[in-house]
Amino acid sequence: MSEGARGPGNVRSLNDALRKVRIAEADRTDGVVDLQEAERARLDILAEELRSVFAEVPADNDQFILKVAGGPQPRLWIDATSFVMVGRDRRTYRFLKDTRLGRTIVLESNSIDDVADTVTNYVAERIIERERAVEGDWLVKRLARDGAARRGKGAVASDDAAPAFADAVRPADRVRPARPLDGRAAGWVAAGFLGGILIGVVAVLIYAWAGAG
Repeated sequence: MSEGARGPGNVRSLNDALRKVRIAEADRTDGVVDLQEAERARLDILAEELRSVFAEVPADNDQFILKVAGGPQPRLWIDATSFVMVGRDRRTYRFLKDTRLGRTIVLESNSIDDVADTVTNYVAERIIERERAVEGDWLVKRLARDGAARRGKGAVASDDAAPAFADAVRPADRVRPARPLDGRAAGWVAAGFLGGILIGVVAVLIYAWAGAG
């Protein structure tokens, strides 16, 4: 009878009930004990909500933390650059991330479900970014390795072709450098030059004498 009255839309969840009780206790704690303990209690509740999400992170991915750190301002660290803290009103969750341009507010909400969903999406985006970075590093190394292999093959082909080209050139086709004349050969060249001049002078004199006669 009671089940029929409750209907299919009233399915109870023990986890939801536990969360509501813990949040209610944290609200009551704000006015009783130290406020830092109240903030830490809220962050512990959020960490519990995200526990199953972080359990699905690949084992080789160690960039996530999911740990509540104490101190003057308790924080739930998601990774080395992002964390969740409770606002000054002790009710608002603030999801923050440190960047090169400074600290950025990713989300500010009173709903623990909204914060948990935003952190889950953030974790998924970081996992995809890491996979792309690893894929890019692998591709760069692969291209560099293939390029080195191609250059190595080209060098071997050039070394093999050099002897064949040298053998193809016949000795007669090779230009030999001229050797300088020694002293005796230079003397004969000078004597021949002077002899030619002398013969020319004698021929001119004979031609002149014949013309005069």
